[in-house]
Amino acid sequence: MNREELRAVQAPIKEQYRQDPNAAVITLRADGSLADGISCSVDTGRALAVAGLHPASGGDGTLLCSGDMLLQALAACAGVTLRAVATSIGVELRGGTVHVEGDLDFRGTLGVDKQAPVGFTTIRTTFDLDTDATDEDVETLLRLTERYCVVYQTLAAAPPLTMTRHLA
Repeated sequence: MNREELRAVQAPIKEQYRQDPNAAVITLRADGSLADGISCSVDTGRALAVAGLHPASGGDGTLLCSGDMLLQALAACAGVTLRAVATSIGVELRGGTVHVEGDLDFRGTLGVDKQAPVGFTTIRTTFDLDTDATDEDVETLLRLTERYCVVYQTLAAAPPLTMTRHLA
């Protein structure tokens, strides 16, 4: 998709959202089914992803780790956002890669040390880009990608979270 095609697709959507801000607010959903053993099956809409314990917490490594899935979601979102921003601002990319890594202290999630954090303590996202763009253009591209990447912004400024139970 080139710049003009992207703008043509997005222009009516942006106008609708300007006219009716409520139309821009949607609810995305993910559902999982508690599966055999210590696992949860998540329907991605394309395939079934079965998540289980990471080997560092007792898993055997045959199931997906939800922490890895979180990092993969960030990599996917950042990559798509970077491509869209590059198209929008006219920065030509021949290709590239997105690398996301995060640090976890499994003492926290296993309850070994109550002072150890549960969850990622640091997440790093790095792009290797194949482009002739100037350093200034690449910096703009990265700044706008950071600004508009939904997963990145959700992690950076966590929204209120709730965990509830539906009574049967």
